[in-house]
Amino acid sequence: MKILENWLSHQFSPSGEIEGALVMARYSRIEVALKMKEAGMVPVFYHKDTGVCKNVVKACYDGGVRVFEFTNRGDFATLVFAELNQWTIENCPEMIMGVGSVIDEGTAAMYLALGSNFIVSPVIDEGTARMCNKRKVAWCPGCGSVTEINKAHELGAEVVKIFPGTQVGGPEFVKAVKGPMPWVSVMATGGVTPDESNLKAWFQAGVTCVGLGSQLFPSDVLKSENWGYITDKCTETLTIIKKYQ
Repeated sequence: MKILENWLSHQFSPSGEIEGALVMARYSRIEVALKMKEAGMVPVFYHKDTGVCKNVVKACYDGGVRVFEFTNRGDFATLVFAELNQWTIENCPEMIMGVGSVIDEGTAAMYLALGSNFIVSPVIDEGTARMCNKRKVAWCPGCGSVTEINKAHELGAEVVKIFPGTQVGGPEFVKAVKGPMPWVSVMATGGVTPDESNLKAWFQAGVTCVGLGSQLFPSDVLKSENWGYITDKCTETLTIIKKYQ
């Protein structure tokens, strides 16, 4: 837990930045955006047990995944990520680890101090945007309209998150947005499933990548510790995505 000890030894400045932080993102915002496009899929996962998280990350890595979003949704999630990220660097060296469900600047600062390579948010928060931009870390805000997408671009987002995907209009919404704004890079999350018909619809509409959560990690699979299922599902899903990218 050396990373965590280093982080705890530093204080926040009044602006919300970490003073003297020792940990940096290993990948720049541009590198992350390019890898998201290349990979086509970002698994989204949280569990309070760090051991389960390690097994899930390794299973995804073995299945070909190279970008992974740990979600900030549980008590002491930062502590779980601190250990998980350090372990991943050593055991899955090509995995780009980021954090999702971040809605404010202070939370973003904590995860950046722990080495997060990107920050995903369900909302547009200007403080979070500024924090990530200062560190040249990728920031993917949640958007549900053309106006929000345009605002996200103004604030420095390379990839915007369409969330919740189905509720804002699904693949048809993405297709409609790409008409007047063909430069938009979209990560669709919410309503994405690993079956071919669903993935085909999203990628033919023009998404850069998709976020997948419980569909990759069924509760019974986690309970039975069937890590091979996750590896196989990731491989299968990535193969389908390659057909339609």
